[in-house]
Amino acid sequence: MSPVNVSSIGSFIREQREQARIRQLAQAAGVSNPYLSQIERGLRQPSADILQQIAKGLRISAEVLYVQAGILEDRPAGTGVRDAVLADPELTERQKQVLIELYESFRQELAPAAGEQPPAAPEAEPDHMVPSPAGNR
Repeated sequence: MSPVNVSSIGSFIREQREQARIRQLAQAAGVSNPYLSQIERGLRQPSADILQQIAKGLRISAEVLYVQAGILEDRPAGTGVRDAVLADPELTERQKQVLIELYESFRQELAPAAGEQPPAAPEAEPDHMVPSPAGNR
């Protein structure tokens, strides 16, 4: 686990709050305005519980804040989605299967096809084969 960069996590939280245009983040996260201000200015180091509350208020994953704070290691894109779907107790097994299949289809769609070459540009016709506008009279 890397050391927490208090200034970095505070700046990140402020940016997320401003981008989401959330005016009452402190209230949504269940913390006081002065405490949130101290976190955003890098004066306080929030606990994992406070980060989770702030993440809820920002409507983002707590994992994102944990990574920014250095509490968790960053994982490659796509890891954890399958685990999260499978762990959701409110979904039926069929719903979980459909969500995972849909997610995998999107990932495959974005992945470059192995061994596929981009289509070749069409060859231009020789000049003597292209009709001239004057010939269409």
